[in-house]
Amino acid sequence: MSADRLAEVSDLFVVAAVLLYLFSMVGFALELAFGRARSDAAATPAAVGAGAPVEAADGAPSAPQEGVEPPSWAPKAGVAGLVLGWLGWAANLGAIVTRGLAVDRWPWGNMYEFVVAICFAAVTAFLVTQTRQNVRFLGPFVMIAATLGLGFAVKVLYTAAGPVVPALNSYWVAIHVTAAILASGLFILAGVAGILYLVRGDGLSRLPSRADLERVAHRAIVLSFPVWTFAVIAGALWADKAWGRYWGWDPKEVWAFITWVAYAAYLHARVTAGWRGRAATIVQLIAFGCLLFNLIGVNIFISGLHSYADVN
Repeated sequence: MSADRLAEVSDLFVVAAVLLYLFSMVGFALELAFGRARSDAAATPAAVGAGAPVEAADGAPSAPQEGVEPPSWAPKAGVAGLVLGWLGWAANLGAIVTRGLAVDRWPWGNMYEFVVAICFAAVTAFLVTQTRQNVRFLGPFVMIAATLGLGFAVKVLYTAAGPVVPALNSYWVAIHVTAAILASGLFILAGVAGILYLVRGDGLSRLPSRADLERVAHRAIVLSFPVWTFAVIAGALWADKAWGRYWGWDPKEVWAFITWVAYAAYLHARVTAGWRGRAATIVQLIAFGCLLFNLIGVNIFISGLHSYADVN
């Protein structure tokens, strides 16, 4: 198959991944919306007599009711969302592989390829976590993030398959950029859990307890932080090989380090008395904002040695 044909197949795989992720999100969202309500284990115990349903002014229940059996199709919608998620993951992987074959290099040499890879990493982190514990409640949010990310890549960042700047023709792409992509996927999973932690109120909710949400986020960051650390170190080694210095205050270098410091602050806060819970989650989301700006904003809006976005 010719390089041009492989590039076309890669583009079709991306479109298929967008649609499959979107339908997967719908399945997960239906399960979450109509599934069983759960209490927050960390919430303040209810007053005596609070077990009765809370009535709104018009007599309708004002909140999800614990113990009410969900419709039988709700769990099936979640399973369908999971199957569609795996199919979308396969299409996303196919897009990356065929793009790499088309250009005969590692397929993350520009922002389009990089974002496609990060969406794949985020979905991979979610699906692998799901094989170890039930985190389908994260599905609607991870899948919509992947859908929007791929859509943004196609509509705004798209770059035709072709060669890259000479600085990227290096084995360090496979080391430094791959590590950054893997860590970013886990950070995105943690970010979604952190946002849900702040959204979840006391009492009954179809979201899991805040303790469970915090646990998911913390475990993801514990895994991703060493990988991000390695990516930063590998980037410094690559910079020395390419530009003759380990550190040059390039915007990408600065924001990668700021992101590292922010996540280190979260891990420190997580084990500091009085900081676990909401305060640590806020620190985590600040770090997540730094990560997103480093991955996307720096390449698009700030000129520097890492300006390989190729955005028209």
